[in-house]
Amino acid sequence: MTPSEQRRALRKRAIDPIEVSDAMTGENLGRIGNLSRDGMMLIGRRKLTDDALYQLRFQLPDRNGKLRVLEAGVHEQWSEPAAVPGQHWAGLRIIALSDDDTAVLNEWLERPEE
Repeated sequence: MTPSEQRRALRKRAIDPIEVSDAMTGENLGRIGNLSRDGMMLIGRRKLTDDALYQLRFQLPDRNGKLRVLEAGVHEQWSEPAAVPGQHWAGLRIIALSDDDTAVLNEWLERPEE
């Protein structure tokens, strides 16, 4: 494995669609491809601005199955066109997440894939 392929945290693939919106504008930016404690891959409808900061909102189920809205500050790390015309992939590093939202994220990551 090359250093560029290594990641600090294991990523979990989003089996069900997890829609992501810009918390500041309400714009739907796309959906999560995979998610970790440190970041996410976003499959989006447009290219994100290089090296930009975003405040994103998305929902994950808590341990009781109730959907919880999480809000994360992220930093765009890379972006490239996807294989599907009109879609873009973006790697985002999570830089801010509340303690409550971190707990929900950790629970979701530890839950086995169904």
